[in-house]
Amino acid sequence: MIFGSDNWAGTAPEISEALMRHSNGLAVAYGDSDLDKSIEKRFNEIFETECLVYFVGTGTAANSLAIAATMKPGGIVLCHDEAHVLANEGSAPEFLSGGGRLSPVGGRNGKIEPDQLLKAINNYPPEFNHLGQATMVTITQSTEAGTVYSLEEITAISNIAKQSSIPLHMDGARFANGLVKLDCTPAEMTWKRGVDMVSFGATKNGCWCAEALVVFNPDLHSHFQFIRKRSGHLFSKTRFISAQFEGYFENELWLKLARHSNLMGEQLEKTIKNSNQVRLAWPSESNQVFFIADKTKAATWLDKGARFHPFPTPKGIEGEISKNEQIYRLVASFITQQNHIDELAAIISA
Repeated sequence: MIFGSDNWAGTAPEISEALMRHSNGLAVAYGDSDLDKSIEKRFNEIFETECLVYFVGTGTAANSLAIAATMKPGGIVLCHDEAHVLANEGSAPEFLSGGGRLSPVGGRNGKIEPDQLLKAINNYPPEFNHLGQATMVTITQSTEAGTVYSLEEITAISNIAKQSSIPLHMDGARFANGLVKLDCTPAEMTWKRGVDMVSFGATKNGCWCAEALVVFNPDLHSHFQFIRKRSGHLFSKTRFISAQFEGYFENELWLKLARHSNLMGEQLEKTIKNSNQVRLAWPSESNQVFFIADKTKAATWLDKGARFHPFPTPKGIEGEISKNEQIYRLVASFITQQNHIDELAAIISA
């Protein structure tokens, strides 16, 4: 009954096996080994284009260094008002970008709304230096609310960013979950829709710690290798990140794991819908499910061994929750099984 986070899940056996394969012997350090180069080539194949790949150990590093790479004096990064970069990264983006600011943009269910984005960009006219200048738009796929941007929604946001010559970044901590939901190719969800770079996450989907910043726009990469080194995020034994990606991509393991966690998310959603003790906060499209429950009852379920966390009430739905209620988040992972969900359902119904 552990639904606290997909970060709690361990490592897929295939990833551990890949790490063991590459744990002995010698290999060139700092990302220049044959394995590192082969995985960079694999990224190019997966995304169907020439892209630059920079390995890092955490999603926070990938997001923060992406922001740093586009930062300018007085720089403003536009993100959803519940985005992880804004709410859960401890000001790392501001610190690593040398003082850039993050400005929230509204939208229901975790997604930036295009009209709100256009309004936010217009708040920073380039000719008025007192307010700063917009330097990046970042979206999260899948979102912090468990929803998924459609291809059309990504295009709409990209078009608005491009009109103002602002690069578009995708925080893909749960990239695979969004991808399998849309049933499209990585290219179709990113650069073909105008995305300039992606924080490609694998840690939440079966890896130990494997993240990469994938850059499609060559104009954005010129300083990144220096920024990564200066911030302490250049691994000497990068082959151990590459080894994880080798196992991750082999036989499409990454897509299989994401399909499973999404399926378990669907089963969690059915459990919530079928219960008269709780109600669904909003429809889920990935492996994260949100429900509304009485705080006292939720505390009882936690005492009985269930693990889930409260979630801040998003703007716009405050009136739908009473003072005795709280929104809670359930997260399925690649190791979640139906019997875990059945145990949770039994506790809630009891």
